[in-house]
Amino acid sequence: MSRRQFVILSREPAKDGNMPALGSRSEVTAGLAHCNTGPETSGGDTLYGPGLELQLPLNQDPVRQMVLTISDDDIAWIMIMRIAREFGWKILDTESGREFQA
Repeated sequence: MSRRQFVILSREPAKDGNMPALGSRSEVTAGLAHCNTGPETSGGDTLYGPGLELQLPLNQDPVRQMVLTISDDDIAWIMIMRIAREFGWKILDTESGREFQA
C-alpha cells in the first residue's frame, strides 16, 4: 500500500506574507489528543492516529503547517475530516493542488 502525503494549513488568509498559525505546539498536541492522535513519547514531533501520521515542524512554535501521511485510507479519511472540521484547518494535496475542507 502506498502512503500518501498532504499538508495541513490554516483556513485563515495569510497576513503580512506570513502563514497563519494552527496553534502553539502544546495546543495542537492537546487538541489532537482528543481525536486519539498523539506522539509515542512526550514532546515527540510525530503524532500517530487512526490510519495517519502528522509530522510537526522541528523547533517551530507556533505551528504553521504539518505534513499528513495517510497509511490506511479505509479509516484515515473519517478522522482527517473530523480534524479539519473541529480545528478549522484545510488539507492540501501537494500533487494535485486540491484542497479539502470540512
